Amino acid sequence: MHWIDWLVLFGTLIFITVYGIYKTRGIKSEAGYLASDKNTPWWAIGLSIMATQASAITFLSTPGLGYQTGLEFVQFYFGLPIAMIIIAVAFVPLYHKLKVYTAYEFLEKRFDGKTRLLTASLFLIQRGLAAGITIYAPSIILSQILGLPLHINILTIGILVILYTVSGGTNAVTQTHKQQMAVIFIGLFIAFGFLYFGLREQLDNSQILDIAAVGDRLNAIDWHFDLREKYNIWSGLIAGTFLMLSYFGTDQSQVQRYISGKSIKEIRTGLYFNAILKIPMQFFILLLGVFVFVFYQVNKPPVHFDQLAITHVQQSEYASKFNDLSAEKSALFEEQKRRIENDFDGYAAEKEAYADKKVQIDKEIDAVIKQSGYSAPVDKESDFVFITFVLDYLPIGLIGLLMAVIFSAAMSSTAAELNALATTTVVDFYKNLTPETKQKNILKVSKLMTAGWGLFAIAFALMAQFLDSLVEAVNILGSLFYGTVLGVFLVGFYAKRIKGQAVFIAAIISECVVLTLYFFDKNISQLIGFDISVGYLWYNLIAAVLVFVLAFVIQESRPSKVKTLS
Repeated sequence: MHWIDWLVLFGTLIFITVYGIYKTRGIKSEAGYLASDKNTPWWAIGLSIMATQASAITFLSTPGLGYQTGLEFVQFYFGLPIAMIIIAVAFVPLYHKLKVYTAYEFLEKRFDGKTRLLTASLFLIQRGLAAGITIYAPSIILSQILGLPLHINILTIGILVILYTVSGGTNAVTQTHKQQMAVIFIGLFIAFGFLYFGLREQLDNSQILDIAAVGDRLNAIDWHFDLREKYNIWSGLIAGTFLMLSYFGTDQSQVQRYISGKSIKEIRTGLYFNAILKIPMQFFILLLGVFVFVFYQVNKPPVHFDQLAITHVQQSEYASKFNDLSAEKSALFEEQKRRIENDFDGYAAEKEAYADKKVQIDKEIDAVIKQSGYSAPVDKESDFVFITFVLDYLPIGLIGLLMAVIFSAAMSSTAAELNALATTTVVDFYKNLTPETKQKNILKVSKLMTAGWGLFAIAFALMAQFLDSLVEAVNILGSLFYGTVLGVFLVGFYAKRIKGQAVFIAAIISECVVLTLYFFDKNISQLIGFDISVGYLWYNLIAAVLVFVLAFVIQESRPSKVKTLS
């Protein structure tokens, strides 16, 4: 990158970090550190919720999904507006009435201490690991740009995030989210503008859409019902609603964003803000990836989007074979480009032949790269697509701005996660299990826990190279735990007859079932003679329903007095 890009990047990051520390320098109370003194306005709640979910992975992997498969991933978010309405109506009044710091405090009041600790533990496990992934994602970028070892980049990013999160707690997270979302929106709109007007120099609007359509990149909705498919309208609306209910309603990293609100009205408005804007935002990011796909149909793409892979294989004994494949891929591109420009109908008629040939060449290239001994940081090349376009085609200054977008997103989501992890550890474990006589300095303990979880996230990030697509890795990780936690909350809200012992046992069984389905579905399918594989989104529905049904059955088999909230 040019020195101007470095100046834009680090100037933005330093400003955000210093701003967060400066704005929260006077926080000296537990309530101020953990919940911003319950004084956050609706617009700050809305931006903070959005910034927490919009990690660097969103701006690395999601455009790559748009490039690779089109708009179908947007179906993942179809359940979000439904979930937001349910949370605003059912969850928010109860959280606000009980004046809780964490969502899991409610469960002890409704059930018992062990149920609270179980759900809090599940949150700590999955969110602690997810925090590591959100640190790992931007570290890939630095590896590609600077050629530094990945672990050096992970340590650098992790420490930067820890600094201002430890300093100001929830208030620092909320304050910095405003600046981070401003950078994100400005950067994305400018990038889209340059991409679109760059395409318009070569193609008109109808040609852009025709190329995307021929490439099957404009199919946003799949009406076919199939439990094995990850993304269709049914998985989005049904299973996706359960996932979003779990994430926004029971995940402390999101709950902490809105329980700090001034009033129920302010909180609900912030949630509705996300219900309206989230799907258009994700559609826009996927469309950005689709336009990159169109761009690379008429502009020569790299032989491989992982530039370090090219460098490595060029220095190996497989360089000659790699060059032959590169030449073959270039010739295919030139032929395809000529057909697009001179005989589009003929190109459309033979699109499958072109696609199959390209896939075959790419497989051979991947095989050569693997034979050369190169170990890719992630398995899916598509995670490098957008950043490669940015580095190769955006002008000086804007490259730094787009880098700032990705790093701002990494900081926003990771800071919220560390803040929530520390709050849950302090409130649900330290304060809950430690005698009051020993609870002398909660603020100091909270800061130490924030730093501790930051170090844990860094440690996991060092192992994240074994993951597949980054955005899917985070969502799969959440789906393995969210459904069980949601099931416990739904029992707490809507099944007053069921007590703590029954729901605790049901939660344990349900979590074991989900983990077994994920890790051993192929083995079980072979054993019973038919396929039981399902898309990961359905784990949220399966676990939630299992908890509810099993808790009811267990409770009815051992009738007892009911514990209710006063």
